[in-house]
Amino acid sequence: MEFKQLEVSDYHNLKGFVKSQQYVLCSYSLLSLIVWSNQKLKTHYAVEDNTLIICNKSAANPADNHLILPICSADDITPEYLFILAKRLGFSDYWFVPEDFLLKYGAKEIEFYFEVKEQDEFDDYIYLKKDLIQLKGNRYAKQRNLIHQFYKRYLSRSKVDIEMIDSGNTLECLNFLQEWCELRKCDVENGESLACEKMATMNALNNIDALEVKGILIRIDGAVSAFGISSRLTETMGVLNFEKAHASIKGLYQFLDNECAKHLFAGYKYINKESDMKLPNLAQSKKSYNPVNIVKSYRLTLHEK
Repeated sequence: MEFKQLEVSDYHNLKGFVKSQQYVLCSYSLLSLIVWSNQKLKTHYAVEDNTLIICNKSAANPADNHLILPICSADDITPEYLFILAKRLGFSDYWFVPEDFLLKYGAKEIEFYFEVKEQDEFDDYIYLKKDLIQLKGNRYAKQRNLIHQFYKRYLSRSKVDIEMIDSGNTLECLNFLQEWCELRKCDVENGESLACEKMATMNALNNIDALEVKGILIRIDGAVSAFGISSRLTETMGVLNFEKAHASIKGLYQFLDNECAKHLFAGYKYINKESDMKLPNLAQSKKSYNPVNIVKSYRLTLHEK
């Protein structure tokens, strides 16, 4: 099997494969697969028997090389198939295996072929879209209060505009991203995860038409001060891939989150807001929005047979 490096130009050819996929971890979003391919881990793919097979390879650290679950329309991705495929391709690990897959086949069958280990830094938070739009009840009192404060200070003075992101305003979003990253020192020396996220966000914005990127931006006094970007995951779930706002503007993040839910997820029941990367403040924020599920991610490592 010959793997090809995943490029932006592959997007339209691979859309058909992911259209019916059911994995609910954000790692299976085609947008994510393309834009997160970087110098640390490059994404590659191959197609065999109408099945999309995806791997990530690291030149600096080959121990991080891994496959993710193959994507196909047939329901025949079994633990035995995964074991045979990995052995044939020379991989020892699958990353981003959602908990549903483990529950489907059971621990006994899976552990016959693999050692199973949770990747809790990649567990995804899932929300009902209507909850994030309506923010009803006492459990959302804090978010409503912060949005009210934002309204009072900015919207009441007609300082705020909301626009869909397109090729005409992506440069402004990129400039805002650079400003946002300078405040947080998004370079490899200070934070590799932020540096990788910056590159992924830039890849999405720089290829907004080719990747059919859907996003909104918020202007305050004419200047871009926040933006959000989404993508499709399953028939019923979208992903909020990137969300950036000036943290110094009270209530702006909450306002952005609410507007993203309103404008970016038509036709979906659920919104996946990705993982908390084991960052305490981010975890607290995500939990405060009352997820209906947290999808656990697992790593499967081959038993030698």
